[in-house]
Amino acid sequence: QVQLVESGGGLVQAGGSLRLSCAYSRTTFSINAMAWYRQAPGKQRELVAGITRDGSTNYADSMKGRFTISRDTANKLVYLAMNSLKPEDTAVYYCNARYMSADYWGQGTQVTVSS
Repeated sequence: QVQLVESGGGLVQAGGSLRLSCAYSRTTFSINAMAWYRQAPGKQRELVAGITRDGSTNYADSMKGRFTISRDTANKLVYLAMNSLKPEDTAVYYCNARYMSADYWGQGTQVTVSS
């Protein structure tokens, strides 16, 4: 299993920035990929950004250029840096890990962007 703990959410004004963190319990090499998802009220959970074991990254089109996913393998952390935030970015953000063909999720962290 993989334990994931997110932090860093909060309330920010439009145009502002936040950095989310996800602490994971397994070694980086053992995890196939990690990602950030988000879910807004009344909407389906959607992919924000992902990073594979070899460090390749991918982003949802609406996040390209504003969000950056990165990791600190020594401290087993994955980050999501979010810039130029918009009210429509308001959602609960979840950390995801793909390990041994199974998906694991954190508890989520709320991000609220005010206009």
